[in-house]
Amino acid sequence: MSSSRVDAPAVAERPAASANRSTDVKLTVAQALVRFLQAQHSRRDGEEQRLIPALFGIFGHGNVAGLSQALVEYGDDLPYYQPFNEQSMVHTAAGYAKATNRRSTLACSSSIGPGATNMVTGAALATINRLPVLLLPSDYYASRRQGPVLQQLEHPVSFDESVNDCFRPVSRFFDRISRADQLVESLPEAMRVLTDAAETGAVTIALPQDVQSEAFTWPARLFEPRVWELERRPPVPARIAELVELLRRAERPFLIAGGGVHYSEAWDALAEFAEAFGIPVGETSAGKGAFRGDEDLQLGGVGVTGNPAASALAKAADLVICVGTRLTDFPTGSHSLFQHPEVRFAAINVAGHDAYKLGAVPVLADAREALRAATQSGREAGLGPDPDYVAECRSTRAAWRKRVEEEIFAVDEGRPLTQVAMLGIVNRVAQTGDTIVAAAGSPPGDLLQLWDSTGGKNAHIEFGYSCMGYEIPASLGVRLAQPGGEVYTFIGDGTYLMNPTEIATAVQEGLKITVLLSKNDGFQCIRDLQLRSSGHDFGNEFRTRDPRSHRLDGNFIQIDYVANAASFGARAWSVGTADELETALAEARAETRPCAIVVETDRYRRGASSEVWWDVAPAEVSHDDVTTQAREEYELGREQQRYYG
Repeated sequence: MSSSRVDAPAVAERPAASANRSTDVKLTVAQALVRFLQAQHSRRDGEEQRLIPALFGIFGHGNVAGLSQALVEYGDDLPYYQPFNEQSMVHTAAGYAKATNRRSTLACSSSIGPGATNMVTGAALATINRLPVLLLPSDYYASRRQGPVLQQLEHPVSFDESVNDCFRPVSRFFDRISRADQLVESLPEAMRVLTDAAETGAVTIALPQDVQSEAFTWPARLFEPRVWELERRPPVPARIAELVELLRRAERPFLIAGGGVHYSEAWDALAEFAEAFGIPVGETSAGKGAFRGDEDLQLGGVGVTGNPAASALAKAADLVICVGTRLTDFPTGSHSLFQHPEVRFAAINVAGHDAYKLGAVPVLADAREALRAATQSGREAGLGPDPDYVAECRSTRAAWRKRVEEEIFAVDEGRPLTQVAMLGIVNRVAQTGDTIVAAAGSPPGDLLQLWDSTGGKNAHIEFGYSCMGYEIPASLGVRLAQPGGEVYTFIGDGTYLMNPTEIATAVQEGLKITVLLSKNDGFQCIRDLQLRSSGHDFGNEFRTRDPRSHRLDGNFIQIDYVANAASFGARAWSVGTADELETALAEARAETRPCAIVVETDRYRRGASSEVWWDVAPAEVSHDDVTTQAREEYELGREQQRYYG
């Protein structure tokens, strides 16, 4: 983060290390933590930045006497931001980490009890998506002389257990500081994990309330500026040779680009590799926008929420090269997508756990370095594109793009805008440097399938955890990392109702975001899935309770989202037509304060099917004919599932 982003200081000159104990410093644990964080930097490819340039926090009795005091006295170079929800601040940190390609992240502090456990969901999201965040939940007293304290869980057989133990399974590193001197070992290890591409995720250091205020004489070297190298792991030549041999034998190679392409900043290397050998590229949600090369090879989103063009080529591929992806059920169609009888896999990944999936030839390496090595090795082996295959890719892509423009983005006069038509308008007016953020429901799938990320337009999709409520706070993180361009938050009304409060933080800090709210009166994405899996609509629309059925199938409830967003301080619009939306988007771009555009969208019309199966099992036994039929269709889909190795 540069000084223009959260007023982070320039990198200091590194003083010579000293072993002179006379220079050791007496500070409280919280004061030592604040001073330490201000001295940490990361570096990749010679570019250096603050590793933790700011802290978000909500104060309570757990951290108000400890950490808040330390920030007042020692935190001039660690800007403090005030969120309105603890889960939200972790999402902001994750959004910031993603937008900086994991070069930097933010720290998050909470009080004890519910303030701490509110962060658990955010921790899970960060760890699943391999996004570094530093969590500092306060904890109960390490001493026991005061008896049980407010908000303390009294475990019947484990006196040293607290609600903060919930963080253990969702953190990549967890420590509880019950003695001040433990921090000396814990803090460097926390920084190591945050900056390790294979291990990164949520890092949690639980800080008991009393320990935060305890004093200790710290070694002065702990506070000397330190640079953590974001290393690029080189590939093993033998593995590159195996990959190139697979490529030499392949007639229909296909590449899946994941978030690892972004995090290693391997865009140019990916384009050169694909173009050198004529390989079409599909993208995962995290990898959206990763391929920036020849448009003939740019197939876009692949998998359950991808587009049918990418799915068709992936289905027939005899070699699938996976770069920086975890290969969850969405890109693989629950292991049903790849149907070539002799399909083989190769995987470039920094994490061995992912590189070995699907029986792939594993290339354990940084994506950029591995792609560069594979390109050189393939050229030396005399490999090149197959013109007929490239022509097939071109025609397949062109047919899909024609369908998008003529059918899917079409606006029907006299009818409400569809959500995909709304997206088409936003995409058309978006400019270089703009970023659109989505995370749950149908918006991530619509973006993966339809957003045109060429021309420097970015898509930030969180779909590893698909967490409703992530979008608005994550947009703040994107804005902190990217001062230029518009930051659009693409959400439905269901997600908005879960977590609109960080609009207030955006107003407070002057962080310009524009919320694009598709108002369709319910969790319509899940309603669609429900109809496919059980045949019946139940509990997914925002309706009153019908006194006759005793179910939520009465009239639609009326919620004024424009008034709600305006009450937080945003400028807000209600639009219902394409012209009104374009006008609102233009006016929002000219605004300096946060904005919200509420779009009345069609409840039931959707975009195109990806034509990829997803394993969601209907009831195996039912007396309902519709549910029984859904189960029969599901069993047919299961026949396409394969064991790849």
